[in-house]
Amino acid sequence: MLSNTCKYAIRAVLYLALNADGNKKIGIKKISKELNLPTPFLGKILQVLAKSKILLSTKGPNGGFGLGKPSKDITLMKIIDIIDGEDNFNTCLISLHSCSTEEKNCPIHDNYAPIREQVKQLFTYENIAELVENIKSNQNRVII
Repeated sequence: MLSNTCKYAIRAVLYLALNADGNKKIGIKKISKELNLPTPFLGKILQVLAKSKILLSTKGPNGGFGLGKPSKDITLMKIIDIIDGEDNFNTCLISLHSCSTEEKNCPIHDNYAPIREQVKQLFTYENIAELVENIKSNQNRVII
């Protein structure tokens, strides 16, 4: 349902929420090494998030990235909307057209629409602070 780019963005924001200390920024090379992601690709993702104020970006020798707002104010849906957009939550599972309650464009609409709405609600209400707490309490189960 989510693109790899979006998954990388969520992982990077989680990493920063777990590891950034106050005003101290984390360099892109360290982030890419820790998350095992290509630095140039990660750099583009982080810049998009910085332009959207999810992250702060500082240039220079002590530069890097940090959270641009409190982690409790960053929902998964905000990140998804920035990276992938909300088309996954408006299109039919089979058709490329948008679905609505009145207009059903695919034969699986009645079964898929409630599930799609549940996932949308999960992403809308789940925030980075909650995920960080979950990771901290279950470190042996979670791999970012």
